[in-house]
Amino acid sequence: MLDLVTIGQSVIDSALANEEIEAYLVRESETAIRVYESDVESLTSADSSGIGIRIVSQKRVGISYAGTLEPDEIARAVAEARDNARFGSADPYAGVASPDDVAPANLDVWANDLGATSTQAKIDAAMSLEKATLSLDKRIRSLNSANYGDVSAEAAVLNSRGVVAYTRQTYCWAWVYALASQNEETQTGYGMHASRDFAGLDIEHAANEAAKKATRMLGATKPTSGLFRAVFEPDISSALISIISSTLSAESVQKGRSIFAGRLGESVAAAELTLVDDPTDKRFFSAASFDDEGLASRRNVLIENGELKSFLYDSYTGRKDDHPSTGSAIRGGIAGSISPGPRATMLAAGDASPEEIVAKVNDGVLIQSISGIHSGVNPISGDFSVGAEGIQIRNGELQGAIKEFTIASNLQKMLKDIVSVGSDLTFRPGGSAGVTLAIDNINVSGS
Repeated sequence: MLDLVTIGQSVIDSALANEEIEAYLVRESETAIRVYESDVESLTSADSSGIGIRIVSQKRVGISYAGTLEPDEIARAVAEARDNARFGSADPYAGVASPDDVAPANLDVWANDLGATSTQAKIDAAMSLEKATLSLDKRIRSLNSANYGDVSAEAAVLNSRGVVAYTRQTYCWAWVYALASQNEETQTGYGMHASRDFAGLDIEHAANEAAKKATRMLGATKPTSGLFRAVFEPDISSALISIISSTLSAESVQKGRSIFAGRLGESVAAAELTLVDDPTDKRFFSAASFDDEGLASRRNVLIENGELKSFLYDSYTGRKDDHPSTGSAIRGGIAGSISPGPRATMLAAGDASPEEIVAKVNDGVLIQSISGIHSGVNPISGDFSVGAEGIQIRNGELQGAIKEFTIASNLQKMLKDIVSVGSDLTFRPGGSAGVTLAIDNINVSGS
């Protein structure tokens, strides 16, 4: 089997005079297993590969792709991209990335044991997760499902300006939805654990998390409405961080679709907050030595001690602002277009534990889950309104469970109203890590 760089180089060698060409190649293996009542409900094991081609000629861009790495299909994709470029509109900023002087991080994010682990062992992991979750509390009567998944992926980016980049990574995860019942009431709880290798997967962690979240919601009632301090658990703050960091894309700023446009150097958040995008941090499951244009990944400080320091650039948006790429190019697969965006964002961890943060809350709510975040958050205006459930906090202690309420504020205001950042950085599959986060003046609408 030819390696991706060799295949990509053959594409680059086919470039015509006065033509820039870029090849983005991927090869992946994925497993997905779903278990229900001690039976395998579904099992998928799939291998895939493909290539995306981008050609720039006379500042006109043509793209195409092939869902295979067979030579005939690659040749077809190159010809199609070349033809598409003929009919594109000229863009003065169009072009492929040029190599820069940033050295790539040496990241070891590949585990050989994932590919060597049998399918039966992976099924057994999902079975063990179901059994462990059901054994933790007699009120857990059933599960929506117990699941196992993994990915082994490699990618290469080459272009006619001399960029040659290759990355590979593995990770696996187990997750479960527990259903706890009592007095004809049923509540759900979600638990997960992820690992770079199969040996590191902690089934008990995922089971305990799901059981705890499901059982503590039994007896939930609607809270009274009012302004409260909200304590967001790591999974919830991760979603919030992801939304905020997406508005720091230079593309969003240039199009006037960001709450941070024109605010570089301003204080935009509480002094306790430092927001970093760092795909060189191997704790992220999105960590990689290169971005999707083949430039070296690097650590970008976006907000430091509350002050807005930087936006995220790819080579295209960088040319528009006369700013170097920040190694932040992302694309939606071989058929996707390139844009700058967050790849591995996190808040600098604070010193307080989740228990210490809760202990400082006189009257507030612990947010365990939210719903409607994609429709309830406007990244342009900053308006924030989502459904939620969690636990009431009174006099520094967790009290009764609460449900069927909304929490609302504005992203700009929420950043300013942060009062505590937890020490419990939590990494899940995806592009952001969460911490326990306390924010004042959250409008709770309940009964």
